[in-house]
Amino acid sequence: MGFIADSLSRVKPSATIAVSNKARELKASGRDVIGLGAGEPDFDTPDNIKKAAIEAIERGETKYTAVDGIPELKQAIADKFKRENGLDYDPAQCFVAPGGKPIIYNAFAATLNPGDEVLIPAPYWVSYPDMALLCGGEPVFVGATMDDGFKLRPEALDAAITEKTKWFVFNSPSNPSGAAYSRDELKALTDVLMKHPHVWILSDDMYEHLVYDDFEFVTPAQVEPGLKDRTLTMNGVSKAYAMTGWRIGYAAGPVELINAMRKVQSQTTSNPTSIAQWAAVEALNGTQDFISERAAVFKERRDLVVSMLNQATGLVCPTPEGAFYVFPSCAGCMGKTTPSGKVLETDEDFVTELLEAEGVAVVQGSAFGLGPNFRISYATSTEALEESCERIQRFCASLT
Repeated sequence: MGFIADSLSRVKPSATIAVSNKARELKASGRDVIGLGAGEPDFDTPDNIKKAAIEAIERGETKYTAVDGIPELKQAIADKFKRENGLDYDPAQCFVAPGGKPIIYNAFAATLNPGDEVLIPAPYWVSYPDMALLCGGEPVFVGATMDDGFKLRPEALDAAITEKTKWFVFNSPSNPSGAAYSRDELKALTDVLMKHPHVWILSDDMYEHLVYDDFEFVTPAQVEPGLKDRTLTMNGVSKAYAMTGWRIGYAAGPVELINAMRKVQSQTTSNPTSIAQWAAVEALNGTQDFISERAAVFKERRDLVVSMLNQATGLVCPTPEGAFYVFPSCAGCMGKTTPSGKVLETDEDFVTELLEAEGVAVVQGSAFGLGPNFRISYATSTEALEESCERIQRFCASLT
């Protein structure tokens, strides 16, 4: 269709959404399918947060708000960064968007010029490179191998930075690998970034509260205060508070950047939903007790999935420090043949045949920039995880 913008031809649809849609279609047609593609908690939004939303509706908080968020939520965000991360931000340095994705998109749209490079460690969340492309930038990938725990080495970061590098995108704990950087590991990266004052840092902390085994979460501007004036620290209520559908992301950074992002948002989505903002105020200010309780459940699920996948022929599954994903290698299955006669040549072949043969929907690692791997979300019931891992074991055992 000739009237579609050329820029859209550079962008792929989200692979994770595509897998979830395919699983839904197969389920609707009567197939027994377990979907392990979605990145959202299976827990419900806590009652105190729902109640705050209902009260907001009853108070008539149903009008337009300030483009980048109500004052009460910006104050709650500033308080959160101080309380949990030791970061001092004024409410004027805080920004609210209708989800985490618009935070990143607004930041890129506000800053990228043609030819500007966005440095993205691989494996990466599928949307980072495509949002960079949509905003006229060039994604540049720097690999983090399974042998290194899917964590970027400082020398690799240093070698990848050029005079064209505008942004470095940092995500810990990581989607898709679950890898999380210790203070020392992150300090090694921030030391590199201190040598390159033209590079801005976008720290995606969306999985901050989902860490296990006494892991201590840290964020770049906290580890290296010298980077604070060129760091956008972003987060949201979707994962920790089970509020994916409420669509609230937030960030804090230098006022000049926040003002530019507000200009973009004022001409695109405008304000996030008023009711969801009041729910987010309660999420950030209210009780946090349930977070650790739910994290304990996620840890049990992680340990179950890692154990069962490592018992599958041809799979190797590292134990991640956080998030609710595992990112096993299926290199040991490459070149093998399925009972239907299909030779597995790529991780995409693996996930396609697994879905057809056993009705388990996972996402190929190549969609996240590293294969042959695949991503499993263990944000679902223990029963579904046990059943799906048994099916994966059966599928791997059937290969010859």
